[in-house]
Amino acid sequence: MCGIIAVARRTSERTPPEAGVVLGLVQGTADLVTACKVGRDVRGPLDEVAARLTEADALLRGTPGVRALLGDTALVAGLETALSDLAGAIAALDGRLDEVLADRPTAEQEEIASSLVAVRDGAWAIGRDRLRTARAVAGLAGLGASRAAIEAMTSVQLALSALDRLEVRGRDSAGISILVSGHGLDLDAPDLDATLAARGDDPTYGSGSVRVANDCLSFVYKAAAEIGELGDNSAGLRSAIAGDGLLARAIAADGAEALVVGHTRWASVGIISQANAHPVNSDEEGDAPATPFVNAALNGDIDNFADLKAEAGLRIAAEITTDAKVIPTLVSRALAADPGDPTEAFRRTVTRFDGSVAIAASVADDPQTLLLALRGSGQALYVGLADDLYLVASEPYGVVEECTTYLRMDGETAADPADPAGSRGQVVVLDARRAGTVEGMRRLSYAGADLPVTLDDLARAEVTTRDIDRGDNPHFLLKEISESPWSFRKTLRGKIITAADGTLEARLGPETLPDATRKGLGVGTVTRVIATGQGTAAVAGQALAATLARLTAGSDLRVEARLATELSGFALLPDMSDTLVVAVSQSGTTTDTNRTVDLARSRGATVVSIVNRRGSDLTDRSDGVLYTSDGRDVEMSVASTKAFYAQVAAGILLASAIAAEVDDSATGRADRSRLLAGLRALPEAMEEVLATRPAIAQAAQELAPRKRYWAIVGSGADRIAAEELRIKLSELCYKAIACDATEDKKHIDLSSEPLIVVCAAGLQGSNADDVAKEVAIYRAHKASPIVIASEGDERFSAALKVLTVPAVDPALSFVLATVVGHLFGYEAALAIDASALPLRQARAAIEARITGPGDGDGERLLADIRSDFTPLAARFFELLRGGGYDGTLEAATAVRLASLLRDATGLVPLESFDVELGRAGSAVALVEDLTSALTDAIE
Repeated sequence: MCGIIAVARRTSERTPPEAGVVLGLVQGTADLVTACKVGRDVRGPLDEVAARLTEADALLRGTPGVRALLGDTALVAGLETALSDLAGAIAALDGRLDEVLADRPTAEQEEIASSLVAVRDGAWAIGRDRLRTARAVAGLAGLGASRAAIEAMTSVQLALSALDRLEVRGRDSAGISILVSGHGLDLDAPDLDATLAARGDDPTYGSGSVRVANDCLSFVYKAAAEIGELGDNSAGLRSAIAGDGLLARAIAADGAEALVVGHTRWASVGIISQANAHPVNSDEEGDAPATPFVNAALNGDIDNFADLKAEAGLRIAAEITTDAKVIPTLVSRALAADPGDPTEAFRRTVTRFDGSVAIAASVADDPQTLLLALRGSGQALYVGLADDLYLVASEPYGVVEECTTYLRMDGETAADPADPAGSRGQVVVLDARRAGTVEGMRRLSYAGADLPVTLDDLARAEVTTRDIDRGDNPHFLLKEISESPWSFRKTLRGKIITAADGTLEARLGPETLPDATRKGLGVGTVTRVIATGQGTAAVAGQALAATLARLTAGSDLRVEARLATELSGFALLPDMSDTLVVAVSQSGTTTDTNRTVDLARSRGATVVSIVNRRGSDLTDRSDGVLYTSDGRDVEMSVASTKAFYAQVAAGILLASAIAAEVDDSATGRADRSRLLAGLRALPEAMEEVLATRPAIAQAAQELAPRKRYWAIVGSGADRIAAEELRIKLSELCYKAIACDATEDKKHIDLSSEPLIVVCAAGLQGSNADDVAKEVAIYRAHKASPIVIASEGDERFSAALKVLTVPAVDPALSFVLATVVGHLFGYEAALAIDASALPLRQARAAIEARITGPGDGDGERLLADIRSDFTPLAARFFELLRGGGYDGTLEAATAVRLASLLRDATGLVPLESFDVELGRAGSAVALVEDLTSALTDAIE
């Protein structure tokens, strides 16, 4: 997984906004929010605030906005004060929002929630996007920068900002090339000539290299650090760019323009090094004839790169082993053979590549053109459009800081009926002279057929940078787990009320539960409720079904939970007019769920969806919708967590509302009231569980890396937690994990001696006694049981670890067990990853020596490497002896690596390596084999 970023812009002709106009829009918005109180109009003021913030944000976008902010410190100070006041007003409104919403119809509540989201978006955009961008540009360009320098460094800042976000796809190396035209410098001047000579002699195109081509200057900055945190690489690039005096001179001239191509890499072909970091260029070694200069970056793999390299006789520096290097060299040769049309040279070249690829390239012969190619379904490219700007990224969240619309390239569709195989894939050519317009975009099939771009091809961004901000959290997953109580609360807002008899009721309007459906439930014409979804959403559906079945026990209502694929494949009836289908989906775009909904509706079923995205495909297919959280609570982590909790909250609300139509007895009302009271108290209990993270982390660190086989068990409602945790721990720790009923585990696979997570929160009486006996059996058979139990339950002394949760309504305790399990999975993944740290450090040490200066002496190389990683090898052996790799490292890999480490550190004479493997050049061969073994072990 890698990430491409590219920026092409034209000089903006828009006048910077007046400070008074911008401040007039933002100042006073806090007062409007403060006026939103009980009994008053709320949506009107919020909509006005959102509109004013949106207008101010639009004025401050682009380089005119950056120039306005850089040129007026009073404007910046005024905005910061107004936004701080607004943040306080929003926080105060949050604190009283339940009271404000209490007596309003649920449809109005949803409208208010939507308006409040728009206010948050507007405030965030100005404070975290516009002001941050201006500060960053000032740091890159320096005080008193020219208009052209501000234009160029704004492009660089957008690229660096997007690289930070794209690093979630991989982060071992990163790079940015800046192609500067119109610089106006006298390149023959003695001082410049010497500088350019010094910075142009690195054949590997390492960081700080400069190339002169077609009167353009191509600067490249790279970082390659396998060990480190998210943001380290981009911080290194930023520092290098800000400190480059030659770049500052090149972009200072009035006519200077910059075309930026960037990349963050997760190495697949080629070691981790600056030489292999993208972008790479078209340089070849030796007496190769001069050809047009090209930069390129690649996502994916060019499967036939070695054949292409040999076929064309490419003269590539030995240090450069990435497959991406064939892109610029072959494009350059094609352009040399047929000068004048970079687009055609690029298109013909990319059609030769086998594999799934996304490519961005620039050509010095045409510095106003950005070339893009996409082929296959494994990669993506999005072209964002804004005033005077094209912003390209591998994910939509890479473009949303500046662009609200984008074109998604299609690498799979065959667009030329006459040549379906050849036309699979697309080429897009962006003309910076018309940046920001569809007229400046040319789209071709791989076969060369024109595929005109129209406004109808553009999609509107559905997220903002507020949705994808990681804040101070090291990972998105931890951020989202931590936000789960808040997401849960937002789902409940205004939907639990006190009835005339003092009991609590779930209040859902007809926009969620249609009047006809309510009537059908009451008179018995709706007799079946099916909760459906896929993955985590399906598990949340199980919680809804279990709750509804319990609340309607004794009635004629049939309740079940089914996977969407099972429902559509095996359980659809010809007539489903008596059925209510509750479809659960985080995104509203899950193909299997949406297809199932279509089929059920075609048979007469009513569909109510629980979904997180307004305007998604599923909402259009539904008769009623219940939004989770505020209707747009985006999760960046693949392993969804907070969405699960919000779906459970929404499902229990909906189950209570359905049950109220089926059973209006005093007993039924009391049962529902008790459940809803517990539901309302649950977020606070979730926060208490989050505070126990250190104890959960200790358990994960002690046990997770040492146990290869895991299982998760639960009974009753805890089986829901077990099913959810099986999914998450499998995703996080790359393990096949069994999930069983607690009592069944002893009959199945205890002989494998697994780590068993027992979900036992909320168990009472004989049920708890039975589970305690099962735990004792697990332990007797040498398993390692970890029990998640309610505080005060002393029955699980046989467990290796007991992780406790607050005592809550037993029917809801499974939610808290899930919080513990999610944190355990996160900490387990960190612990497993940490065990690979000595191996990563050892490989990084080898790569640093291989790519650093040296005389090619294999014995000297081996001696240098020994001094670097002998302590790391000792750490590996310590972990190996202590069982730290028992759960993750294959025995054959461990034996191979241990043997090579002994050879490399001198524990075994080097001659034995020759005898064992029969290889000449033993020192070099040993280093090669050791690098390969380290890579296998890390993976």
